[in-house]
Amino acid sequence: MLKKLKYYADLIKFEHTIFALPFALASLVILMKKTPTLKELFLIVLALVSARTLGMAFNRYLDKKFDAVNPRTMNWPHASGLVKDGEIKLIIFLSALGFIIVCALLNRLALYLSPLVIILLFLYPLAKRFIYYPHLILGLVYFLIPVAVDVALNENISIEALILGIGMGFWVSGFDILYSLQDYEFDLKMGLKSIPVRFGIKGALRMARLFHLITFLALFCLGLLSKELGWIYFLGLFLISLFLVYEHSLIREKDLSKINKAFFTVNGFISIIFFIIILLDKVFF
Repeated sequence: MLKKLKYYADLIKFEHTIFALPFALASLVILMKKTPTLKELFLIVLALVSARTLGMAFNRYLDKKFDAVNPRTMNWPHASGLVKDGEIKLIIFLSALGFIIVCALLNRLALYLSPLVIILLFLYPLAKRFIYYPHLILGLVYFLIPVAVDVALNENISIEALILGIGMGFWVSGFDILYSLQDYEFDLKMGLKSIPVRFGIKGALRMARLFHLITFLALFCLGLLSKELGWIYFLGLFLISLFLVYEHSLIREKDLSKINKAFFTVNGFISIIFFIIILLDKVFF
């Protein structure tokens, strides 16, 4: 049983929750009008985890035929047969059902908007078959995280949530471009579409930098707009900008060997640092 649970955790890349969860909790701190109850906190985290599990399970199921012949992914649990198709379908069903139930428990608006999230999660793995910009669909999913937090807490969609969503969406789209560079040659061979396939490695790196510049500008605008964010926020934002510059310094057109360090380690730090600076700013201001 423990071994099977490990396969499931590997299947959905549970460790990658470090990207979304701290950012979502930071969104909660920024957007809350009053202190949320423990029930609200629990339901919001549960909604995030169930939606992410659903998206990853969709991705693995729909991409299995490609992952099984990709040297980078062929040993992953679903591609190697350690997790069966029926098990993935069950994960999809349970996580979708769980997400809808949690949204219903939060409020009516969250329930009404839940199908939109599910549709986007389903579209992301399909997009690479039809358009060159699947990264933007993933970014749209993450754009919805602070919007969803606002809906869950306040039954409202504020301008702060939208700006925060833009920052988060372009941050994720940018590092998804960098991550997809690992499969550049494979995607070309298989006829799959991505920004690196469309614009080449050099063009993709430029676009990822542009996306992360938009992230910085959105978060800077959030600080100017919000009456509750002070100098600690802007100091932390400067630190995050240094991490973004460092991330892009790790990856060169002729040297992609440090993609995993740039993707996982640096972006994990960015998400955690953002949460910490929001907490500190809230405490002192």
